[in-house]
Amino acid sequence: MEMVRRFSEEEYAVRLQKVKEKMTQQGLDALFLSDPANMNYLTGYDGWSFYVPQMVIVFLDEEEPYWFGREQDVNGARATAWLSPDRLLFYGDDYVHSRWKHPMEVLAAWIHKHKKNVKRAGVEMEAYYFSPRALERLESGCPRVTFHDAHLLVNEVRMIKSDQEILYMKKAGKIAEAAMKAGIEAAYEGSRVCDVAAAVSYAQKSGTAAFGGDYPAIVPLIPAGSLTYAPHVTWTDNQLKKGDPLIIELAGCFKRYHAPLARTVTIGTPSPAVQRVAHAVVEGIEAVLDCVKPGLTCEEVEAVWQRVISRYGFKKESRIGYSIGLNYPPDWGEHTASLRPGDKTVLRPNMAFHLIPGIWLEEMGVEISESFIVTDKGCETLSHFPRFPVT
Repeated sequence: MEMVRRFSEEEYAVRLQKVKEKMTQQGLDALFLSDPANMNYLTGYDGWSFYVPQMVIVFLDEEEPYWFGREQDVNGARATAWLSPDRLLFYGDDYVHSRWKHPMEVLAAWIHKHKKNVKRAGVEMEAYYFSPRALERLESGCPRVTFHDAHLLVNEVRMIKSDQEILYMKKAGKIAEAAMKAGIEAAYEGSRVCDVAAAVSYAQKSGTAAFGGDYPAIVPLIPAGSLTYAPHVTWTDNQLKKGDPLIIELAGCFKRYHAPLARTVTIGTPSPAVQRVAHAVVEGIEAVLDCVKPGLTCEEVEAVWQRVISRYGFKKESRIGYSIGLNYPPDWGEHTASLRPGDKTVLRPNMAFHLIPGIWLEEMGVEISESFIVTDKGCETLSHFPRFPVT
């Protein structure tokens, strides 16, 4: 039987120990994880099964976690997770999308029967795939257990990457370069924006000659023409016209590790307005990358950016970056540190960030970004691609 193992069991053991230390600090006997990235981080489980209820459960007094999911996904857990076979718990298919019963009833019954010593458990209250009904069924089925919010407990551990994780992110950075090149080559007068998106998507998945790519947590975001003022729109089937700007935001992804990258492109010569904003953004990015080093706080990094763009008469209210790494749809951010005022997170080596200080005005926008790793003395970008608007 073919197996997929992305890290050594020793690395998983280190991760698990760090999580248990945080559980002890919070007085938790058990931790219920429904964020697919956190499930992957502790067990290696990888599958597009997060559209149905699933969990990884960590007990403070046991060496191995448990995986809990749909019965037909057990083989996926056997193929990708490092767990022993007796750690794979499941529910029948009659629970899937049922109006009358819920998979958490099965898990709660197992907890109630086998884990009578569990009194205080943590759950991820803010996780995308953990519903109010799931919590209600856990609480009603485990009357001896009190459930507390443990949102971001594992995410905070994930912020410091191992050397192997950094290697995966650097490969993702190479894929991002290839995808950006493919997207820009597909953007010319008369081409459709959807064809630019298709070129990007193909390159993301085919990767490089040395290694293939994975699906990213976010689809390519490609606002074009008058839509560049609107962040987070995807693409249309409109044809590009001479003078049109377009933003290409994408990520390379390798073994679920991401390296986002954004560039602003113009069909022909950029307008003076685009050039002016682009100069401000690039100068700000360069100043930030020059200043980054261990010991600085996130808000101190953001202040460097604001000082630069203020000279151009701009001010950006939204954050200019966030922690990145391992993730699944709908987001590649880790949901922990943000480069913005008030965030006093201290930068440490092997943290990773997406620096995306775009400026969106009422009529147009410019988005240029870099993903970087904090090193012992500064930082290193994950991709290398021209920053100024490409014509």
